[in-house]
Amino acid sequence: MRYQFVDCRWELGKPERGRELYLASHIPGASFLDVEGELSAPPGGAEGGRHPLPAADDFARAAGKAGIGSGVFVIAYDQGMTGGAARLWWLLRHFGHDDVAVLDGGIESWLGPLRSGEEAIASAEFAPRPRADDVISAEELEAELGGDLVVVDARAPERYRGEHEPIDPVAGHIPGARNLPYANAESVPDDLVSTEDEIVVYCGSGITACVDILALERAGVGARLYPGSWSEWSSRGLPVERG
Repeated sequence: MRYQFVDCRWELGKPERGRELYLASHIPGASFLDVEGELSAPPGGAEGGRHPLPAADDFARAAGKAGIGSGVFVIAYDQGMTGGAARLWWLLRHFGHDDVAVLDGGIESWLGPLRSGEEAIASAEFAPRPRADDVISAEELEAELGGDLVVVDARAPERYRGEHEPIDPVAGHIPGARNLPYANAESVPDDLVSTEDEIVVYCGSGITACVDILALERAGVGARLYPGSWSEWSSRGLPVERG
């Protein structure tokens, strides 16, 4: 099996920053995938939020260009669990490629040499096999509110409580959701680990929620992603809770 490092660094509101960081310094041999341009589809209005999931064919082209295909084990990294690497981890599994891991601690944990500039990446053929059991739509989520579903909000506590909302038009959270900020995702509460109810995770736009899903997976718990997240929910006039 061949190994392929993939640099997924990004900064919200700075679409060129990830590639700039990659060109300045990256793990030798690593390819680069852009969170906004390749790990997301262009936003198209109220549905799908700021970072909709990419179409299967579009993701397959991007993954193949990055050297990802059959027989390739992917090691994704970012600045240290800022969402990009976990997003690639989730997308690869969503499209049927389970040979993937995330570099714990990000590029700062890498003890080897670094290299600047572009890399000559051998392209591969990525054959997407999309799953349907790892996502939930806004309509499905709204219909299940108040039931046995456990909804987890990965945003910072002040955004969850509705005290500060710098991005989306409405402050607050999905009614009944509990807060597990992605920055503290490794501290998964025991009741989430032991629950027999289904877990759904969302964030602002479906990126950092993947950090929580990865942490839950490491704790032995599966969870579904609500891809549109708060950026979709808050724009559609759906129920909101604060505090």
